[in-house]
Amino acid sequence: MFRTVNIAKWKQKWMQTLLMGRTFLLLSIASAMFFIVLGLGGLLEQKLDSSPLTSMKGVAAQLSTRLFVDMLAMEMPNLPSGEGESSLTRTQIAQFLVQMATNVNLLDPKSLLAGEVPGLNREQAIPLRLGVGNQSAKGPVDYPSLPAESALPEHGGEPTDDPGGGAPPQTESVQPQAPSNTERSGSSFDLKEYVFIYHSHNRESWNPELKKESANPNDSKINVTLVGKHLQKELQKRGIGAVHSNQDYSSTIKGYSWNYSYKYSKQTVKQAMAEHQDLQFFFDIHRDALRRKDSTVEIDGTSYAQVYFVIGRANPDWRENEKFAKEIHDRLENKYPGISRGIWGKSTAQGNGEYNQSLSPNSVIMEIGGIDNTLEENYRTAEVLAELIAEIVREKTNAKPVMKPEQKEQSRQAPVQAPDRNTASRKNTQPGANG
Repeated sequence: MFRTVNIAKWKQKWMQTLLMGRTFLLLSIASAMFFIVLGLGGLLEQKLDSSPLTSMKGVAAQLSTRLFVDMLAMEMPNLPSGEGESSLTRTQIAQFLVQMATNVNLLDPKSLLAGEVPGLNREQAIPLRLGVGNQSAKGPVDYPSLPAESALPEHGGEPTDDPGGGAPPQTESVQPQAPSNTERSGSSFDLKEYVFIYHSHNRESWNPELKKESANPNDSKINVTLVGKHLQKELQKRGIGAVHSNQDYSSTIKGYSWNYSYKYSKQTVKQAMAEHQDLQFFFDIHRDALRRKDSTVEIDGTSYAQVYFVIGRANPDWRENEKFAKEIHDRLENKYPGISRGIWGKSTAQGNGEYNQSLSPNSVIMEIGGIDNTLEENYRTAEVLAELIAEIVREKTNAKPVMKPEQKEQSRQAPVQAPDRNTASRKNTQPGANG
């Protein structure tokens, strides 16, 4: 009739339930606080325009696509891992953790002192997105300005009004025809000119081509404008019209100053936009100052000059330009892994900081190769870039590949012969044809 109730046992179960509930509540609160802090940190980063290394996007930028593929391959046996050396080596993981924790690059001794010596960290660019070809996270290298110009703001400040002070050229009146220093796509191709290629530092050259050793090879004829011209021709072959400027600022501007290079080239871009209404994509092509081991990659036995994409973070809408650069970078990573050395951001502390990119969201600097690369290696990279840029331009403009002139002629002749035969047959069936 009577049952004995074990109060101690029920009390113990009740206490366990309360303990689990309290633990769950604390974990829930902690998780909520974690995501709130992450959100506030993201908002604060946008407001302060700080280094993306402090954000989750910055963490992803420091990791190559190959790393994520290898991580997935560890859990999915049927997923093939990347070719070559694994990206999950102890050395690479240790280097990544040290750099994330201390902002010191173990492969760059200067970074160890950069935080302590004033001015030493001034030229450090910020990695926005790294590529397979730049696991060491080594940024683009600029050569120093001339001693006589060292007091002037690098690539920046407004020039003086003194005619001899290197002021940028005045905007010329728009002419019906392109100026002599601008090369257009061949008229026989009937191409809309969507792409503009120019060079703020047009005399940048290469030691192997000049047959001499220099930390900053320059030449008035054998220089980076040849790469821009080759890119234009390769785009044209793929049905994309392009305009190329080979203007030599140092010989055409009175009182030329290298520090005002982007002021001069900005006038070039504005004039091109006024003369060619279809222009939507703008590429300022440079040569980096890195040595060969850091500017060259070999793919299937063929050497290519590597590419940096540089974004000016002084442009208020720089994220749009970074998005455009990412489209090219991602396609390089997919089709030609190793050519891209990533997307890097620069502020006014590292140079001009804007680089004419506020004129269009589809504007970017491409630093192709280094001082020890050959012209042939630069040409190969230009051909790869032309292939990928042509794909992007077609997607954004609905441009279609065009036929070569001989193909056009054949297509014109073929339809002409067919109607003649049809017309003859129709004439033979008319009542008066036999009369």
